[in-house]
Amino acid sequence: MAQLSDDCFAFGGPMMSVDEAVRLIATRVTKVAEIETVPLAAADGRVLAADIAAPLPLPPFTNSAVDGYAVASRDLPDRDAQAFPLSGRVQAGASAQTAVKQGEAMRIFTGAPMPDGADTVFMQEDVEFDGDKVVLPAGLKAGANVRPAGEDIPLGHPALKAGQRLRPQDVAVAAAFGLTELAVVRRLRVAVFSSGDELVSPGERRAPPQLFDSNRFMLMAMLHRLGCDVSDLGILRDERTTLAAALRKAAGAHDLIVTSGGVSTGEEDHVKAGVEAVGKLVLWRMAIKPGRPVAMGVIEGTPFIGLPGNPVASFVTFVHVVRPTVLALMGARQEPFIPMPVRAAFTYKKKIARREYVRVTLRKAAGGALEAVKFPREGAGLLSSLVDTDGLVELGEQVTLVEPGQTVGFLSYATLV
Repeated sequence: MAQLSDDCFAFGGPMMSVDEAVRLIATRVTKVAEIETVPLAAADGRVLAADIAAPLPLPPFTNSAVDGYAVASRDLPDRDAQAFPLSGRVQAGASAQTAVKQGEAMRIFTGAPMPDGADTVFMQEDVEFDGDKVVLPAGLKAGANVRPAGEDIPLGHPALKAGQRLRPQDVAVAAAFGLTELAVVRRLRVAVFSSGDELVSPGERRAPPQLFDSNRFMLMAMLHRLGCDVSDLGILRDERTTLAAALRKAAGAHDLIVTSGGVSTGEEDHVKAGVEAVGKLVLWRMAIKPGRPVAMGVIEGTPFIGLPGNPVASFVTFVHVVRPTVLALMGARQEPFIPMPVRAAFTYKKKIARREYVRVTLRKAAGGALEAVKFPREGAGLLSSLVDTDGLVELGEQVTLVEPGQTVGFLSYATLV
């Protein structure tokens, strides 16, 4: 079972910066210990459990990079084109039956092993024919159009490293090594609740003062994209005893609990009290907008994260709190987001010492530069502001004013989730 220590988080007091919260999460979460072996076809998105050194070089043999004619570099024409007799042909997947002798050329195809005696290939479109001889032009460098063995990855090179989330290209490398399965960290088991009497699940009867619960489904989708096994545990009603019991039960069967709503300071926000009844609340406020009220705690050793109820705030704080927690629990490397520089097409004022995220759409300006256009309405409850934009402009703690034409950092939703 994954665990979170509670000896360095602070409740109350000054708001914690985003970077400080992420750093503390990464250092205090104990990753899950269980490892499983999965078929190569099921490895995408999983966290590699052990380093993989190249068991063979890639490519495993020296081969031609083009369709053409293989020769020995000692025979390369110096100033004038030269005619060479053909000594045979070699196709991809086969080996040459004879070596290339001095003054001869051999027909060769892309990917075919280089025949003995040859180390350079002329592209077929650069040659001419004189009867049964091939005429090779002057000026080609020795070794041209040849892929040496190990040019891509040498034998023994640490090609894939423990802690990386495998991507399709990583799976391709493992396949090129001839591997059929990989050792990966088991999937995290994450429980997801929503909180509040004002919510009903889609498909249920909704009373006039109630809302259909959307956050729970957004959070589950984001967790699935991180490779988690997600338990949909429904809606926690605003009754502290029942809420506390549900949290305790979930803690016993999961590596992480994520809730949405009920983490503000209002008297009807019961999640804080429910956590404290069965565990310990270890983090409360973050210097981030949208999303200041974020709760983090420990329930019988299982990390608990309570996100704001407003959907935009829930989305943003998931990215900066839940995502790094999930990666830490999986033992995955924490790769920082690198904002793309774009030009602001809006004016924006903000408070110092708080990181803010502005929802924007990208457009191409007359000069070809990318501009960020701010969503026209404010509000952390506007789902349309996530649907109808391309991503977020990140404004650091020391920024107080953005004006049109200023360079800002853009984070696409594709990068964040």
